[in-house]
Amino acid sequence: MRVETIIKHEIGLHARPAAMFVQSASKYQADICVTYNGKEANGKSLLSVLGLGITKNAPITIHAVGQDSQAALQELQALIDGNFGE
Repeated sequence: MRVETIIKHEIGLHARPAAMFVQSASKYQADICVTYNGKEANGKSLLSVLGLGITKNAPITIHAVGQDSQAALQELQALIDGNFGE
């Protein structure tokens, strides 16, 4: 399963927003990957996600594979849509 979305947070997916994303992704057994600008990162690794350099208004794709992949994608999409609680 996958979802395509836009990062709207003012600083992109850096520092606190990235930590929140990884924390949410890590709750699930599904394998979660984030793709940006042709590069892929492990969605459960803070360094991996930060390494993508995702900026404000960046289009990303989140892939999830596993039994709870739908729930994982729904939570991650809600986190992004809610602008990481800000």
